[in-house]
Amino acid sequence: MNAVSSENNTRPVIALAIGDPAGVGPELAARLVADPEIRAAASLLVVGDRRVLGRGAADSGITLDIDVRGPDNAAAFAGKPILIDLGHLDPTTIERSVASEAGGRFALANFSTCLKLAAAGKADAVCFTPFNKAAMRLSHPPYEDEIGYTAWVLGVDCPASEFNILEGLWNARVTSHVPLSEVAALITEPRVLSDIRLTHKSLQEAGFVNPRIGVAGLNPHAGDGGNFGHEDDQIIRPAVEAAQKEGIAADGPFPPDTVFVRATKGQFDAVLTMYHDQGQIAMKLIGFDSGVTLLGGFPFPICTPAHGSAYDIAGKGIASLGASKAAVLLAAKMARKNMAQAAA
Repeated sequence: MNAVSSENNTRPVIALAIGDPAGVGPELAARLVADPEIRAAASLLVVGDRRVLGRGAADSGITLDIDVRGPDNAAAFAGKPILIDLGHLDPTTIERSVASEAGGRFALANFSTCLKLAAAGKADAVCFTPFNKAAMRLSHPPYEDEIGYTAWVLGVDCPASEFNILEGLWNARVTSHVPLSEVAALITEPRVLSDIRLTHKSLQEAGFVNPRIGVAGLNPHAGDGGNFGHEDDQIIRPAVEAAQKEGIAADGPFPPDTVFVRATKGQFDAVLTMYHDQGQIAMKLIGFDSGVTLLGGFPFPICTPAHGSAYDIAGKGIASLGASKAAVLLAAKMARKNMAQAAA
């Protein structure tokens, strides 16, 4: 049985961290708590401060129905979502729409608590409403991104990657939050092969039986036979061929400017790109308000909306719930699959 939930062992427990308190995160968290589809799909274990969540509910014009507990009382559910109240931020002490050290410290405390709950078997997956990286770095200067921070909190060293997901199409990438000037040196055959394997594994965990992966080239026209660089033929193609020999349905490298056209027409379930914006621009053009980010490769699913903290509309109660809701539903789906496999 699930370590936390006693009401329905087919409903996974999702630990939900309230993100940056100066953005739309509090209102999105409140609306997730109130959403009937979310409540039917998962048992929410929200981590944050009741005053911050309360302000998010007020911004959204909703009344919360939640069981408030102290930080040491993540006991069995009793029919409604639970808020673990860390009591660590009075929202009147921070300015809306402004990145701050206090806001970053609040979000990181919530996220690390959720990660530790899942690592201890008290949650089946982790979700979080949007962070603000500037605020995170103010409170924790070594912070680079969620992948590095998660690995540090969990004390693990494993292949991990960020996946962006939109309407059944996945985008993975070999390099992420690094300067463009450093990308080419980081594209190696072992690294590309490792990311193809991780993409294949993560897709299978999400329910794809034989996922099809299109691999983007690095250079214009995938190098054009060496006219525009040799990484595509000498590094990326051998990695794809090695993955094919392992039974992975990978193909490429394809020209980066057409690979998403192929994918949106149904040729691939995922596109592996070589750097951050190569895929992010395409995915956000396809659908900005409903995209989900998955941190794949960790012992449990970690999901968040693909958009940011939206300081421009913070406190107005108009943020779209679409991406946050999709993130929790994906985490719940993956967690249910993991629970079924563990039971078997």
